[in-house]
Amino acid sequence: MEDSRKEISASDRCPSVKRVESIARQPVAAGSRTEMQVLLGPDDGAPNFNLRRFIMGEGGGMPLHRNQVEHEQYVLCGRARVGIGDEVHEVAADQVLYIPAGVPHHYEVLEAPFEFLCIVPQAVDRIEILEKRDENGGKPTGRPD
Repeated sequence: MEDSRKEISASDRCPSVKRVESIARQPVAAGSRTEMQVLLGPDDGAPNFNLRRFIMGEGGGMPLHRNQVEHEQYVLCGRARVGIGDEVHEVAADQVLYIPAGVPHHYEVLEAPFEFLCIVPQAVDRIEILEKRDENGGKPTGRPD
């Protein structure tokens, strides 16, 4: 895996302070009723990690998938059923999750909006969808992608 991060010297690093409302929300193609904001990343001088915010609406979520990088997450509000590997957890505000690289996981919103912060390393990542969701963004269909 090639490291695509650009080298930033200590003298080039500047603090970054901005309002979350000023950061564009991007739809998450693999999800349903799901948007993401990159709150901090290489464009802000952060050399090692991306801090992202996910916002999932009523009936939203992410199908069963896996990534090549680990995820550390902090739930801000709402409730969701989150499958990680063979276990399913109901999570809510002020809970934290660790999803190791390569472990299949999925999200199903129980109480919207479901919002969480997600920290990932700045490394090459690829999402692999393992199970499709029904046409309305609901529960997994059991069909492989």
